[in-house]
Order: sequence, then structure tokens, then C-alpha cells
Amino acid sequence: MTDEEIQPVNNADLLVAEDIYLTSGVHIGTQQKSADMKDFIYKVRQDGLYVLDVKKTDERIRAAASFLSRYDPKRILVVSARQYGQKPAREFSKAIGAPAFAGRFVPGTLTNPTNPAFIEPEITVITAPAADKQALNEALNLGIPIIAMCDANNETRNVDLVIPTNNKGRRALACIYWLLSRQVLFERGDLKDPNDFNMEIEDFEAKLV
Repeated sequence: MTDEEIQPVNNADLLVAEDIYLTSGVHIGTQQKSADMKDFIYKVRQDGLYVLDVKKTDERIRAAASFLSRYDPKRILVVSARQYGQKPAREFSKAIGAPAFAGRFVPGTLTNPTNPAFIEPEITVITAPAADKQALNEALNLGIPIIAMCDANNETRNVDLVIPTNNKGRRALACIYWLLSRQVLFERGDLKDPNDFNMEIEDFEAKLV
């Protein structure tokens, strides 16, 4: 999928009210910005924190859902080593019927057929490029398309489709995976309307530790 295929949206057309993105902290970036992420930055706060553009997040969720809907869900792999991403990733995988690796990603999972956990996905969803570096590198080496949730400081040159978001926040990750779940089901025709999805953000949210 190329940037030319991603349709811009305005506030009136967002998948959910802008306030849901903001109260979930999806827009809260980091105090460092990578060159790769400059197009996804909305502004810089006075305290030096980079704020992500939630309209671009919304556009990318739509694009990712459309892309994922073309695949057999059993050939989609969802990965999250980050603690607050594990429950959202598992709930997303259950919602769309895809396998998930939540926790430590064992080296060779994609490349070593003798590995008991060996799997051959056709596309991967990565929660955080830095935390999920092993899975990202294995997918990259095999030429498997990569969708990744990227914060303001992430490098994205090896990512095929970036979803700009706070990828560390508990509520933010729940919100992104919740929206992606219902949008994939809608794109597949399993829901007549995304609002028919019978789960809430809270159902995807990890417990505080």
C-alpha cells in the first residue's frame, strides 16, 4: 500500500469523535522526533513533547483495516512484547481470528521451521518497532509486509504502513486495537456498521501494573 492510496479525512469523518482519540492519549508522542515521523507530527508543546496528528492516525487505521481485510486472518500475525500492548493485541487477534504473539518473541519463530512456535504469516502487525525488533527483522528478511504502530521517535524505514500513535500508553494501545478490530470486521463485511461492534475500548485495556 502506498501513501497515494490513503484517503485524507477531516474531523467530521473520523471513525470516532476526536475527543476519544485525545482522552485515550493517542496523540501523546515523545520528546524526541525521528526524521521518519516528521509528517505525522501535529505540533510541539512548550514542554518539548511532540504531538501526533490524530487525523493521520485515523487515515492509517482505515488503510490498515482495508489492507488486512484482504488476507486470510489465519495468515495475519499480531505481535506485542510491550506489556500494555499484550492484552490489546490478544483481543484484536481474537476479534479478527488471527494468531498473536504477546510477550517475548522467540528468535526463529518466522525463520526456523524446527522452532515449535514456527509460523508462516503473510502479513504482520507490530505494536512497537523498537520493542518488537526481533519480529520486525524476521518479517523484513522474509519480505512479509509490516504494519506498525509508531510513536514520534520511531524509525519507520522498514515499515510498510505506519499507524502514528502513542505506542506506550495503556489506553492509547487499547483504543488503536479496538478501532482496528471493528474496522477490519467492517471491511470484511462481518459488520454492517463499525458501531455494531460489541466490545468497548475498556475490553481491550490492560490492567495497571
